[in-house]
Amino acid sequence: MNGQSNSAVEVAKIEVAACTRLLNFEGVLGYSGHVSQRLPDGETLLIQAFDASRNDLTPEDLYVIDLDGNVLDGNPNARPVNELEIHSELLRARRDINAVLHWHPEIATLFTMVDGIDLVPMKNHAYRWSSGIPTHPESWHIDTQERGQAMVKTMGDNNAVLLRAHGAVIGSESIPALMVDAVHFDENAKALYDASRLGTPTPLTKRESDEFAANFKRTNHSVKLWRYYLSRGHEAGVIPDDWAESLAPKERA
Repeated sequence: MNGQSNSAVEVAKIEVAACTRLLNFEGVLGYSGHVSQRLPDGETLLIQAFDASRNDLTPEDLYVIDLDGNVLDGNPNARPVNELEIHSELLRARRDINAVLHWHPEIATLFTMVDGIDLVPMKNHAYRWSSGIPTHPESWHIDTQERGQAMVKTMGDNNAVLLRAHGAVIGSESIPALMVDAVHFDENAKALYDASRLGTPTPLTKRESDEFAANFKRTNHSVKLWRYYLSRGHEAGVIPDDWAESLAPKERA
């Protein structure tokens, strides 16, 4: 596959399967939604089969696909997810993004269905979305190249986009970072929802976000939380022993 090593692809498959299982276990990802990862060659990605369970996804449930949607490797008796173009078009357009999540967060999606209040950064870790969380105005499935490109245009240079009455998409630099960003995205939406019920929300200011970002060790934070969620999943039987060993971060967090 374009000269990339089989071992690198196999590790990436375990990462995607583990992240999907953990997001499901933590209540972020339900019966639908999907994680993708750019492979080392930069021009191909991993994505799961349409009908594979998010609860017990395996590396064998994943496809290797190029950015034009061509299947290069995977089970010929199944098919990739319907909304492949969410992933392929975002990874094509944004070289700073290597991992993508599309899911259907209940609280965050509420902000696409009301006037007068936008989803904005409330908690410090939401600095990641301080440039904005735009709402794509179309609620249908992103299942064609044209729809994928339109979504990417709405997202722009931001790191997240809401899909009206549908869900959300975020992009990150790695699978561990994606896992952590997904958790913080849901936490932030809940914080804004709860604050709105108490009174007038006071979102993070640009100065607060900039100062936090300047001093925040993002990689260390991602490693720390990835290790935490892997440990929880391993103890609960969500992550197999051999996966836990191969995915354990080696860096200090």
